[in-house]
Amino acid sequence: MAKRRTLKVGSHSIGGRDLLFILGPCVIETPAFTRRMGAKIKSICDGEGVQFVFKASYDKANRTSVKSFRGTSVQDGCELLAEIGTQLGVPVTTDIHSPEEAEIAARFIDILQIPAFLCRQTDLLVAAAKTTRIVNVKKGQFLAPWDMKNVALKLEASGCRNYIFTERGTTFGYNNLVADMRSIPWMQELGCPVVFDATHSVQRPGGAGETTGGDGKLAPVLARAAVAAGCDGVFLETHENPAKALSDGPNQVPLRDLPRLIKQLKALRDVVV
Repeated sequence: MAKRRTLKVGSHSIGGRDLLFILGPCVIETPAFTRRMGAKIKSICDGEGVQFVFKASYDKANRTSVKSFRGTSVQDGCELLAEIGTQLGVPVTTDIHSPEEAEIAARFIDILQIPAFLCRQTDLLVAAAKTTRIVNVKKGQFLAPWDMKNVALKLEASGCRNYIFTERGTTFGYNNLVADMRSIPWMQELGCPVVFDATHSVQRPGGAGETTGGDGKLAPVLARAAVAAGCDGVFLETHENPAKALSDGPNQVPLRDLPRLIKQLKALRDVVV
């Protein structure tokens, strides 16, 4: 078993004793909304004494319907996220979808996120690795945890040792996912920190016809289970009004519920570590 690395993310770290939170709305709905969400989350995390990375997608490239809201451009979105990160004094992350986007995003973003459906795309992984930024790869719903070894080898062959893997559920029949907590220690055996994505693990892809459904009320349940299983970080999408969210509303944790959930996860972490 490889010794798990501790990575520095700005002034934060992941892989050590403290739990790292990756928090934010699913997508940049408007600049004003995204700034407001960042400020509210920062206030909550300061109050709870936890470190967090601010997350929002500039483009939801993998949508159920052609009519679904996408977001903004890579340039505009990443500039906005960098501005928010600087104002709040926190690292930022977003997902990328092509080698060209990796090059642009790396000018502004601290952690480049590889979406689950793209986790085997060699050109994308190589491009992200060569930026020298931290790379967070979400395990595809179609992969076994031990198959992520090949992802690690692609990154390392391209000069990247600073990477994170994220568990976000496995396909379980049609329009459903199941989270196997064994995946966390299995991927940690590869030597990298492992994050658990609680909100995407409760998705029902395409389950609402032209949109993705989900069981957002179960996200806190899975987050608590993942911390008990020893994950190094928790990824949670949150929204001030999930019912009106422009993307993945059914999965997002209401912002008002975030302080209580963070308290619970911190307490669990203190027991586990």
